[in-house]
Amino acid sequence: MSPILIVIFLAAATARIASVVVSKRHELKLREEGAVEYGALNTRLLALAHGVFYLGAFGEGWSRHTEFDSLSATGLAIFVASLLMLVWIVRLLGPVWTVKIMIAKNHLVSRHWLFRTIRHPNYFLNILPELVGYALIFHSWLTLMIGLPVYLVILIVRIVQEEKAMRDLFGAAAAR
Repeated sequence: MSPILIVIFLAAATARIASVVVSKRHELKLREEGAVEYGALNTRLLALAHGVFYLGAFGEGWSRHTEFDSLSATGLAIFVASLLMLVWIVRLLGPVWTVKIMIAKNHLVSRHWLFRTIRHPNYFLNILPELVGYALIFHSWLTLMIGLPVYLVILIVRIVQEEKAMRDLFGAAAAR
């Protein structure tokens, strides 16, 4: 395996760990404000699926002795773009952004054009492109063909849970 791919794996893992640290900091503050978590089991499943996807794609690339090439570069571009989207989304949502479904009593629904235009931009502009880009970096076709559909099932359940929690608490304000 190309050494640059090992560096990319370590950088990607570091970026994801950093996002979890930010999420945890936000979660603690939200809990202090009386926030309630919804879909805890699903969150754990998503975290597990994310970790397995990362390790599976890297392991598949390792076993194939993948070299960094134009496909890897394309995947890296998609991956970096997805992380930039994550940074933007975290900045827009501020202290209410977490990897969990956390809703505080004084929770505000974002009216930013991004959230009005694209429902769940964190999932569709960050997570899904992140996983696709990551798999392309390592030429991990098996991980992409098996891991992505499994992840999608868990993510769809997550979206349904999040929509229900927002509707139950905010009614029409949570709608587009």
